Amino acid sequence: MSKLWGGRFTKETNKLVEEYTASIQYDKELAEEDIEGSLAHVQMLSECGVISSADMLEIKRGLNIVLENIQSGEFEYDVSHEDIHMNIEKALIDEIGPVGGKLHTGRSRNDQVATDMHMYLVKKVKLFITHIEAVQQAIVKQAEEHVETVLPGYTHLQRAQPVSFAHHMLAYFWMFERDKERFQDSLKRTNVLPLGAGALAGTTFPIDRHRTAELLGFEDVYPNSMDAVSDRDFILEFLSNASILMMHMSRLSEEMVIWSSQEFQFIELDDSFCTGSSIMPQKKNPDVPELLRAKTGRVYGNLFSLLTVLKGLPLAYNKDMQEDKEGMFDTAKTLDGALKLLAPMIATMTVKTENMKQAVNEDYSNATDIADYLVNKGMTFRESHEMIGKIVLYSIQHQKYLLDLTLQEYKTFTPLFEEDVFDILKPANVMNARKSYGGTSPEQIKVQLELAYHHLKVKENV
Repeated sequence: MSKLWGGRFTKETNKLVEEYTASIQYDKELAEEDIEGSLAHVQMLSECGVISSADMLEIKRGLNIVLENIQSGEFEYDVSHEDIHMNIEKALIDEIGPVGGKLHTGRSRNDQVATDMHMYLVKKVKLFITHIEAVQQAIVKQAEEHVETVLPGYTHLQRAQPVSFAHHMLAYFWMFERDKERFQDSLKRTNVLPLGAGALAGTTFPIDRHRTAELLGFEDVYPNSMDAVSDRDFILEFLSNASILMMHMSRLSEEMVIWSSQEFQFIELDDSFCTGSSIMPQKKNPDVPELLRAKTGRVYGNLFSLLTVLKGLPLAYNKDMQEDKEGMFDTAKTLDGALKLLAPMIATMTVKTENMKQAVNEDYSNATDIADYLVNKGMTFRESHEMIGKIVLYSIQHQKYLLDLTLQEYKTFTPLFEEDVFDILKPANVMNARKSYGGTSPEQIKVQLELAYHHLKVKENV
């Protein structure tokens, strides 16, 4: 039989079955991890006396040749060998002869593939943490330049209160900080070794799983062999963390799309991150944030797909679990592209400070402050709230903003108003007055920036 497992069978695999069940089309992504794991496994087998040191050296030599062929692009993947594990083992045996068949001693494809995916995700998660920090650095740089830039703050997409543009951007810094912490925390559950669990029950060979973990840099070893081969929580956690991260990037992308519109004109994205129209020559489309926003859906889909695959599976390994990889690879690729684009897109965007300033002078977002003003004059907040509502209605009816009213107009509502109300109403002063911890005043933003640099471990003075 041509299959490495074919001794039990009397017929060749149906070609349609072969093509349908094969995973080599996508799990070849794990080639380097598979060989890395095999090199450690065979080293451990030799140290434990399961195979000779001569066999170990010959297998290592063959594996390194196979790796070179893969890295050079000369390796030919064959669907008849089903997956990356069998393709590599077949190539190894072709290279060094029957001794290559000793490599699989003390392990199964079940624990082998799980090990490959653990190794793959450890590398990817560490990479994405670095990418997130690059986004955070870009946010901090923009925030530093716009501590005193006044922006209309919104709730319900309605003008609410003037805020600092730096304050608004730093809100995303903290979102991404939580994303980074989630990924960092997930490493302690991802960096766990399944290898040596066998198909489900362990092995009769005197192996040392902790030695294999040491050779591969794993921090822990699964204590239960059945859990080791059937656990995909670490992939679900990655997909979940990725979904939350994509949601945060999508929210920021949405704001970039809105802010760069003709109606807002709060920012302008660099030409290198926009595209034009095939028919309308004046167009400058924010395609990058739009596409990033859309790709969030596919990451969510990958999470729900795997949750659905796993929800009804009995222990231990089932062929259904072959469906764990494509979504993982797709999400990793999607995250990589999005994060690499987001950092420079933030860094190169132009903030239109004058447009923001004009916007906050043409709304009623300073109304809360004159309500507080009257409270400080002795009026209850509820009385003040009702009165300011009437003043806003009066202003709308007379096509004026609060700074346009005269002192006499204010005094028709209550004699408590004095000339100082106009200083209170200035948008910059409204922003500066929010001095509570975490508020939008410049002094509190500088506190935030210091804390942000602490989290980024940058020793620069803010």
